Amino acid sequence: QVQLVESGGGLVQAGGSLRLSCAASGSIISINSMGWYRQAPGKQRELVASITGGGVTNYGDSVKGRCTISRDNAKNTVYVQLNSLKPEDTAVYYCNADLVTPMTMMRYDYWGQGTQVTVSS
Repeated sequence: QVQLVESGGGLVQAGGSLRLSCAASGSIISINSMGWYRQAPGKQRELVASITGGGVTNYGDSVKGRCTISRDNAKNTVYVQLNSLKPEDTAVYYCNADLVTPMTMMRYDYWGQGTQVTVSS
């Protein structure tokens, strides 16, 4: 069983910052990319940021310049720092990991349960 445990969401004032963390645990052979997506009410899920095992990063257009993603491979943990938050950043943020388990020996996407981020104006 693989679990992605997210932390760090909550209520933040516009202009503030927050840091989300996600730790992958369970029977894992390897983790390729890890990242964060978000989904606001009535909208499609969109990329916030992702990072490969080698540290190559990719950012969603809506957060470029305000977002930094990092990863601790030894801890199977990914972090995302979001600055200059806006009310439109309000969404449920989901952790994602592309990983291989002994059971499948194939790459599959795993998702966390999501953490609510609300930015007040």
